[in-house]
Amino acid sequence: MDRRTFVKAGCISSASLLIEGLDPMVRADTAQPPVPPIELHGLPGYKPSSLGLPGLFPGRVVEVRDPAAIVHNRVSQPVVRRLLDQAMKELTGEGSGAAAWAKFVEPTDIVGIKINPSGAPACCSSPEIIREIISGVQSVGVPARNIVVYDRYSYEIDIGSYQALLPPGIRIVGIQEAFAAGGEYEPNVYCDASFFGEWETRSYMANIVTHEVTKIINVPTMKDHSASGVTGALKNLAYGTFNNVARTHRAPYTFTNPVIGLMCTVEPLRSKSVLHIMDGMRQVWHGGPLTQVQDFIDQSGILLVATDPVAMDTVELEAIEKKRQDKGAPSLWQQDPKSITSNSEEFYHDASKNLFFRQPGHIAAAGRLGLGVADLKQIDHRRLAA
Repeated sequence: MDRRTFVKAGCISSASLLIEGLDPMVRADTAQPPVPPIELHGLPGYKPSSLGLPGLFPGRVVEVRDPAAIVHNRVSQPVVRRLLDQAMKELTGEGSGAAAWAKFVEPTDIVGIKINPSGAPACCSSPEIIREIISGVQSVGVPARNIVVYDRYSYEIDIGSYQALLPPGIRIVGIQEAFAAGGEYEPNVYCDASFFGEWETRSYMANIVTHEVTKIINVPTMKDHSASGVTGALKNLAYGTFNNVARTHRAPYTFTNPVIGLMCTVEPLRSKSVLHIMDGMRQVWHGGPLTQVQDFIDQSGILLVATDPVAMDTVELEAIEKKRQDKGAPSLWQQDPKSITSNSEEFYHDASKNLFFRQPGHIAAAGRLGLGVADLKQIDHRRLAA
C-alpha cells in the first residue's frame, strides 16, 4: 500500500493516534477537535532517494557551541565557519569539509537553502551561517547560479536583508507575497483536509521544491512556537513549503500534530531534504515564532547539524523545555485552559500565557511516520567542545 492510499484509507484512526498517543499532558477537558481525514498527493512517479528523510545518519545530531559565536547580538563569521566545519566533519566522519559536503551535494545539483526569516530581525536564519553554507556547497563545485536561498514570504526575506548580506550571484526567492497564491504552487501535489470547515481545504507544494531544486539544505532556527510547541527542522520544511497552512490553527486549537509530519512525507520534499543545520545562535524560549522581545531570546551560540529532522527537533525541544524550566515558565506540554489568552500582546510579554494548546507531540508523531528517531535514549547526540 503506497503513502497516498494509506493516508486516504486510514487517516482518521492513524492521525488520531498520532495526537492522542504522544502528548502525555493532554487533559480531557481541553476538548481537542477530532483529527479529520487527511489526504496526501505526492508528485506522480517520483523515485524516492536514499538521501531523503531521515537521511544518511538517522538518529545522529551533532551539537557545537561557543559563547564567542555571538557577542552583543552580533554573530561572528570566523567562529561560525569553524563550528560548521567541525560539525560537518563529525556528522559524516570525513576528514575535510569539502568531503563532508560532497556526501550531500554534487556539482550538477541545484541546491535550495530553505531559510527561516520569520521573526526577523530579532531571530531568523543568520546570514553569517547562510554564507558559510553557500561556501560549503560551492566547495563541491556547485556554481552560484545553481544556489537558491528561499522561503515562502518575500516581505520576511526583505526584513532580514538577505539580498544585501549574501554573496552576489545567489538567487534569493520569496515564493509568494503575504496573502497571494497562484502559479508559485504545483496543483497536483497537495495536502487535503477540512480542519475547521474552511472553504479552501488544500495546501499545495511550492513549485521551487517540486520542480526546480534537486537538493534542500534546511536552516531552521531554535525557538518555541505558539501552536506547534517548537518551530524546528520539520516545521520549517512543512509549513515553509506548502501554502494555506494557517488554516490548521483556530485558537485555541491546532492540528500541527499530525500535519507537520504528514507534509514532510510528501514527495519530492522528503527525498530532496538531505541536510538540516539549525541556527541556535539565538534561542527563543517564549513568544515564538515572531517575538521581538529580547527578554525571551538567549544568545546561546549553538549549531545543530543532522540529516534526521526528528532527532534534531527532539534535541531542540528538550533544550527549550529546560530553558523554560530554568526561567520559571510552564512546560510546552502544558494543556491548562487558564493559560490560554486571545490577546497576542499578553502572550508576547507573559511566559505563562499561550495562544493555543501547543502540540510538541508533532515531533514524535513524525518519528512514527518513519521520518527519524524521536526517543532521546536512541539519539546519538554528539556535543563537541568549542
